[in-house]
Amino acid sequence: MKKILIIRFSSIGDIVLTSPIIRCLYEQLNADIHYLTKKNFEEILKANPYIKKVWTIQEKVSEVASELKKESFDCIIDLHKNIRSQQIRTILHKTNYISFDKLNLKKWLLVNFKLNFLPQKHLVDRYFEALSQLNVINDEKGLDFFINDSINTESNYIHFKNELKNKKYICLVVGAAHFTKRLPISWMVDLITQIEHKTIVLLGGENEKKIGENLYNQCPNKIINTTGLLSINASAAIIKEAQAIITPDTGMMHIAAAFEKKTISIWGSTVTDFGMYPYLRKDKRHHSKIVQNQGLSCRPCSKIGKSNCPKKHFKCMKEIDINEVLLALK
Repeated sequence: MKKILIIRFSSIGDIVLTSPIIRCLYEQLNADIHYLTKKNFEEILKANPYIKKVWTIQEKVSEVASELKKESFDCIIDLHKNIRSQQIRTILHKTNYISFDKLNLKKWLLVNFKLNFLPQKHLVDRYFEALSQLNVINDEKGLDFFINDSINTESNYIHFKNELKNKKYICLVVGAAHFTKRLPISWMVDLITQIEHKTIVLLGGENEKKIGENLYNQCPNKIINTTGLLSINASAAIIKEAQAIITPDTGMMHIAAAFEKKTISIWGSTVTDFGMYPYLRKDKRHHSKIVQNQGLSCRPCSKIGKSNCPKKHFKCMKEIDINEVLLALK
């Protein structure tokens, strides 16, 4: 193998979970690694030393099709497995490709009938099973995240970096892509007020700005609010220097795992059985604490999250035991 194209269009966490594949392909096959993703997520991959070129699209594969044809890839590794990735394989006339079983039927059975036939394996390990035909094996070194030096030109990042200098702080991720993955505001206020002698740094994107402002207004003396003010890479740099991170099932959870941070992940409508919990090398797995409401028969109600609670009570998040989180922090 001389030249390999990896396809994963989105999102933050899913792309970070492909990092062991990138590293092992590069180190074990000595191949040129190209990566195709969406433009929004280019910064996650740009500083990765194992990638020769990052290709991006806004929406359509036709944006890069003609240029990709010129590359004459030896193999395509499709880690997204959707219509767009299939279009790429067709356009490039590649029969030499590798993909993986997304286990959608088994996930559907778990969501709809609570029948669990899913393998007790992380998604990363299932990726490596698919790569066995290339004789590529898992080096067991965990995830990678490489921070782009461009963060040093971000005025907001420089401001918060200086504000946090010599401070011991905990990161709290306040948002998620879907409502049923998000921590309730009242629950976060209770948590923040009970955490002693620590600064709490709020992390979130533009969509979480109002949540961050709400929390800051209620707990101004304990919070540094960065929501909507930092790039993905700058948020990662803040996580890298944190003592711990409290997060729902989000991309920031996987970035924290890449830095082997102490991570308390709180699970609502989704469950770890889907195989996307924090992925750590064996000697660091004690750094991950999973917190979830085990007593609900309605979980999981979705494999990716929903815009509202189907049962209208949202107990999966509202009834998370704060003491369990505080104990994990200690």
